[in-house]
Amino acid sequence: MTPVEIGLLSIVAIIVLIYLGVYIPIALGVASFVAIWLIRDNVDLSFALLKIAIGDSAMEYTFATIPLFTFMGLIVSKAGLGADIYSVMNQGFRRVTGGIGMATVGANAAFAAVTGSSIASASVFSKMSVPEMLSFDYNPRFAVGVVAGSSVLGMIIPPSAMLIIYSFVAEQSVGEMFLAGVVPGLLLAAAYVGAIWVMARLTPGFVGGTKVEPATLMPWSEIAVRTLPTVALIVVVLGGIYTGWTTPVEAGAAGSALGIVIAALRGRINLKSFWETVIETGHITAAILFLITAASMYARMLGIAGLPNALQDILAANDFSFFGIMLILVLLMLFLGTILDTASIILIVVPLFLPLIEGMGLSLVWFGIVAVVAAEIGLLTPPLGLSCFVIKATLDDDRIALKDVFLGALPFAFVMLLVLILLIRFPALSLAIL
Repeated sequence: MTPVEIGLLSIVAIIVLIYLGVYIPIALGVASFVAIWLIRDNVDLSFALLKIAIGDSAMEYTFATIPLFTFMGLIVSKAGLGADIYSVMNQGFRRVTGGIGMATVGANAAFAAVTGSSIASASVFSKMSVPEMLSFDYNPRFAVGVVAGSSVLGMIIPPSAMLIIYSFVAEQSVGEMFLAGVVPGLLLAAAYVGAIWVMARLTPGFVGGTKVEPATLMPWSEIAVRTLPTVALIVVVLGGIYTGWTTPVEAGAAGSALGIVIAALRGRINLKSFWETVIETGHITAAILFLITAASMYARMLGIAGLPNALQDILAANDFSFFGIMLILVLLMLFLGTILDTASIILIVVPLFLPLIEGMGLSLVWFGIVAVVAAEIGLLTPPLGLSCFVIKATLDDDRIALKDVFLGALPFAFVMLLVLILLIRFPALSLAIL
């Protein structure tokens, strides 16, 4: 077999192994190791490249952003900022038709700016928002769909673990990736709010809900107490990066320190819970390090096999335009989203297209935003929509089946697709504040 054929077979093997339940880094690493061995007929080369991949991943200074932002997200969740943001947003939107859903989107967007995790958002707001909407007779499918749809904001609005992983795969600045995610994330949040407003008027049966009687307005002092900690974290982290006062690593450290202070002042943390958070941070960081190491091995295998060059030659021979290439990329990611999780899609597809995108003179920062948004749609699509599974497991409500969660999330997946098209058509949206 030719190197290209071995490379293609290795990709198929990776997808099959992941679908069969093999741990993602194991599937990526083993298949890449064996493929390099077969291509060069030299097992020593495979071991040498594996050693380099491990060293490059663990010794990279910017890797420190992962444990720091992970810790910050966990400590902020313990501090109860998600509930505070939601209560404030609910005050502003609840009198509007579909307003509790809009409040959920707004709270998720703010929560994403201090956690960076779609799964954390799905878990937190399933417990708060869904019961609230059901109590006002909202359609259960709409209630879980709003939470599922808005939870993906955690992987787009910085700090985002997926943007960090992409920055390692594409060798891009973590700070630039974070800044590039701000406008697309806010655009998606605004699109969700607009979609809810439209659905409430065009499909009131799907949204449901009864008129909420005017409630006593929350005093400004209480609004300040509930929102200032979140605002302070956003200013410290994103403000520090944007102004250049801090590097992403330093911003993560500052945000973590401030998160500890906030949790301590609120009496939400003690030595035991602090230690549990540190241990959980270690587990997550180790898993991501393993993932990045395997991805590095996979990228080296693709280069040795010559797959990116072969793909570029095929597209050039068939005279594909920019939009034709983007269409192929998006369709491939949407297809893989039905069987793989977001990290797997990013790690498999991005290294394949990176040389092609770079050869066209396009921004790899913009491409990262497009890739992450396209892959995130998979969180809402069956059969492996992870956010949908998390919501179902968190609710533990027999009245709401997994089918209801997927059907409720479908309109929001469509909105994501429309936003993705805008980001492809207008790259300046991703690069506006760089």
